Amino acid sequence: MHFKWKYTPTSEAEESAAQTLAKKMNVAPVLARLLLRRGITTESAAKRFFRPQLTDLINPFLMKDMDLAVDRLNDAIGRKERILVYGDYDVDGCTAVALVYKFLQQFYSNIDYYIPDRYDEGYGVSKKGIDYAKANGVSLIIILDCGIKAIDEIAYAKSLGIDFIVCDHHVPDETLPCAVAILNPKRKDDTYPFKHLCGCGVGFKFMQGFARSNGIPFAQLQPMLDLCAVSVAADLVPIESENRILAYHGLRQLNQEPSTGLKAIIEVCGMTGRQVTMSDITFKIGPRINASGRMENGKESVDLLVEKDYAHALKVSEQINEYNEQRKDIDKQMTDEANQIVERLENQKHQSSIVLYDEGWKKGVIGIVASRLTEIYFRPTVVITRDGDLATGSARSVAGFDIYAAIKSCRDLLLNFGGHTYACGLTLKWENVKQFQSKFQEYVDKHIMPEQTEPILHIDALLEFREITKKLHSDLRKFAPFGPGNTKPLFATEEVYDFGTSKVVGRQQEHIKLELVDSKSNNIMNGIAFGQSAAARYIKSRRSFDIAYTIEENIYRHGAIQLQIEDIRTDVTDERG
Repeated sequence: MHFKWKYTPTSEAEESAAQTLAKKMNVAPVLARLLLRRGITTESAAKRFFRPQLTDLINPFLMKDMDLAVDRLNDAIGRKERILVYGDYDVDGCTAVALVYKFLQQFYSNIDYYIPDRYDEGYGVSKKGIDYAKANGVSLIIILDCGIKAIDEIAYAKSLGIDFIVCDHHVPDETLPCAVAILNPKRKDDTYPFKHLCGCGVGFKFMQGFARSNGIPFAQLQPMLDLCAVSVAADLVPIESENRILAYHGLRQLNQEPSTGLKAIIEVCGMTGRQVTMSDITFKIGPRINASGRMENGKESVDLLVEKDYAHALKVSEQINEYNEQRKDIDKQMTDEANQIVERLENQKHQSSIVLYDEGWKKGVIGIVASRLTEIYFRPTVVITRDGDLATGSARSVAGFDIYAAIKSCRDLLLNFGGHTYACGLTLKWENVKQFQSKFQEYVDKHIMPEQTEPILHIDALLEFREITKKLHSDLRKFAPFGPGNTKPLFATEEVYDFGTSKVVGRQQEHIKLELVDSKSNNIMNGIAFGQSAAARYIKSRRSFDIAYTIEENIYRHGAIQLQIEDIRTDVTDERG
């Protein structure tokens, strides 16, 4: 893949401000420049960024309907009503349900939880779930990570005498369901200062409000933060403002004293004894929690997350790990099939979007396949499978393109849809799939910018190898946790050479293990370039090339620094600025 590199040199004013901030913070000027580009311009703001404080969490009662939600929950507990905590089957939904259930269970026993079956009930609130609640004497349902569009279902529940408290973060429609309270910072009439909480984050704010109203110390809620960190990482919400605080302290909880279920997952992932990062959650912990809902039923994941017995938790984790292995096999098969379709359909490959459908694809994996195709082709992608007379689709987007708006433009063809800027789910009649494909692609053609379909690397700074020190790496770690809105700093060094010892490695000789020198310092740097063995011959020719990379710790070499190389630019004649 040929990436386009984008780098904006610092202005004189930025450089002056960076030098001043660097002295105050005792960091390298390059790191001060990174702070400035994140909008952090003062010493006090930098300290808050490096050391997020739980005391800076926003007052939960600033969220619309929080007082109504807390009052209804207090009434339910006071009247000993049966409460059902209900959530989506993905990581965000499962962690949200586990958090609310675990916290309330400390004070109240007449409570249960419910996760709908992806294949039997579909996304969100189901009539089957409401009937289950009625049959079990439930009079209050707390719905998490979904529900904002469940107009008919919540009306049906109300007719049965069941109240709903909705805790969601997906974009609402003009009409809201008839719930007793709707907690969603994306409501148009909500002035809550931070709009980008995940579903588990909204659930956490609800429990924070409940704790405040009942004089429960925050310290009793703090152990739940590990679930927040997992959700923030897995749901790819911006690591800014309140999310940064939740993720920062959630990671500390996860590394110091994780809940029993998460500790078991960490063991199964082979990460016991080392520091767990947001990347580990995204690529190891999250997929395993998700796998239960994709392959079987998401309730197993919640069972694990609320489990107190470690031996049993480990057993369940191993089963969920097996689901994940099955999921990976199906994922690879479906992605290969989808790639073959794209390759066959020349017009599809060159359009501004991709819409693929197949009657035999597994519903639980289409979202992953959509993500894979987006990464490969840099196009907004919708992958659709058949479910009886209906079609179920999953949509993923590229940076800067609002796929929710694109899906919404086709709403006359849809039975249901929901999501946010970068990911959506949709349901329609199978007979309307081709019409949807045409209408969706027409919208994307009109609204997407050419640069949004290009693979771009945004370079944060140019470095010489002499600048890459242990102190620089140590200070860089203070920028964590990383994710959308606070990506890991990406550096570039121009005119580097093979030291003579670089070699191709990996089972299929697909990676390059590098030892490099740059043209200015003669410092030797180790690096690893995953999946880039095509550049090996050029590198061994001793000609110069440019590299874009992040700076990492090599856990196999006692903390030595290594470069994780994201791109190797060999043909640089016309590309260097």
